[in-house]
Amino acid sequence: MKKWSVVVILGAAQFVMVLDGTVMNVSISTVVDDLDTTVTAMQAAITFYTLTMAALMLLGAKLGDVWGRRRAFVVGSCVYALGSLLTALSPNVQTLFIGWSVIEGVGAVLVIPAVAALIADNYEGTDRITAFAVIGAVSGAAVAAGPLIGGFLTTYASWRYVFVGEVVIMIIVVLFTRVIADRTARQASHIDVWSVLLSAVGLVFVVFGMLQSKTWGWITPTQSPEIGGVPIAPLGISLCAWLIVAGGGLIALFVRRQRRLAATGRQPLVDIGLFGITRLRSGLAVLGAQYAITAGLFFMVPVYLQMTLGLDALETGLKIFPLSISLILFSIVGTRLSRLWSPRRIVRVGQVALVLSSIMLLASVDLELANLAFGLGMFVAGAALGLLASQLGNVNMSSVGEAQTSEVGGLQGVFQNLGSSLGTALIGSVLIGALASSFAVGVSSSELSAETKALVSEQTESGLAIIPAADVDDIAAEVGLDKTESAELTRIYTDSQISSLHTAFFALIVIAFFALFFSRGIPNEVIGKRPERADAPPAT
Repeated sequence: MKKWSVVVILGAAQFVMVLDGTVMNVSISTVVDDLDTTVTAMQAAITFYTLTMAALMLLGAKLGDVWGRRRAFVVGSCVYALGSLLTALSPNVQTLFIGWSVIEGVGAVLVIPAVAALIADNYEGTDRITAFAVIGAVSGAAVAAGPLIGGFLTTYASWRYVFVGEVVIMIIVVLFTRVIADRTARQASHIDVWSVLLSAVGLVFVVFGMLQSKTWGWITPTQSPEIGGVPIAPLGISLCAWLIVAGGGLIALFVRRQRRLAATGRQPLVDIGLFGITRLRSGLAVLGAQYAITAGLFFMVPVYLQMTLGLDALETGLKIFPLSISLILFSIVGTRLSRLWSPRRIVRVGQVALVLSSIMLLASVDLELANLAFGLGMFVAGAALGLLASQLGNVNMSSVGEAQTSEVGGLQGVFQNLGSSLGTALIGSVLIGALASSFAVGVSSSELSAETKALVSEQTESGLAIIPAADVDDIAAEVGLDKTESAELTRIYTDSQISSLHTAFFALIVIAFFALFFSRGIPNEVIGKRPERADAPPAT
């Protein structure tokens, strides 16, 4: 590639966007102690960060068209840096919530679509493929390196330094944005308020319903939220189901409004005709599936390493590190292969490798960590994600003309959020459900006394939480069990964790396998031998 400066600047911004969530996940306990808050409050902050991005991503993409992509990128970077600074200086969880969940989320919805659009503006042909591969590799590396960076700084310094570092990086990014070209003319268009409200509320309902399903249940209510001591489960159905249905209905109304706006000559928030492009539709579907699998993987692996084996955040990050290395390496390999193989072939090789890596990880999960098998499974998973990252960005962005790249960048952000939320929700539900079932069976078939079995049943009636296996002995002692029964209960819970992890990894294999069907619309011609944007729809 002839010009690296642009992709380095955009890649730095992308790294910060993705790093944020993964860092906070491994620092929760420390932040709780530091800010004198609760795990529930921190989980709410993490959830709201995702909701902010889901709600405003399409609006952020549209503002990029109206303001200009580079200006939106700069404004978003400044807003994000302000949020990071406020988060780093937070004296309490309320300030952290405003700085991280709200202000950083608003900055991210301007930056993420602009990154994709500016890559398309500044590169063409094989250089564009390389640039999107770099951005994909950076995103994956940030996901994998987040626990390592967060664990190291949280253990040896402070979680606050992560956000200070983000401020520094974003300042440098803004200072060097003059090297980025913005060749697409701004659109003098009116932003339809009803479109923004329908898309925002609809996506928030769907994403929030997915995220809370592992707690409140998909259909049968488990731990429903309460108002005045009364559980909120309309007609005996989980609130998650109602939220997802309501969100789907609002999104359907949003689609209908976009078509009406286009038919009457007004500017829609999103050109619905984009979904008529086969390779874009397929590319977005594969992207969503990729993020679902990645989210599921990064939900289960820390549970195994930290809750079952008792590793700390830094040790967990080191175990995940092979994925980071192979992801970067195979993003480069995928870019080179694109001169010989079609995007569909490379994507499918990556998807098959993702299935194989899930099988390898399933085989390595045990009470004793099989370091070689686990490390190899993580390496193959990283290779698979690297191959996918090397193709999907270019497949999606090259499906449309330059005027619509911001819209596609926004759609990519939406599918990333939906995929991540769905992956976390599905795998989380499978893991927690299998854990509760396995633990109940283990207790009932054990030699524990009838009184102890009744006590355990009473204590776990409202659900079984994922906790470190080493803590079970102390919890058992607190409720009056003797050492023999405490040890037996610890053994049952540990075995149940391993069993539930096996079930969850099998679910991940199933998701990865069925994702193969999404790639049928990916272009099957080698780059340079097919017409560019041949199936792009007419502008509306």
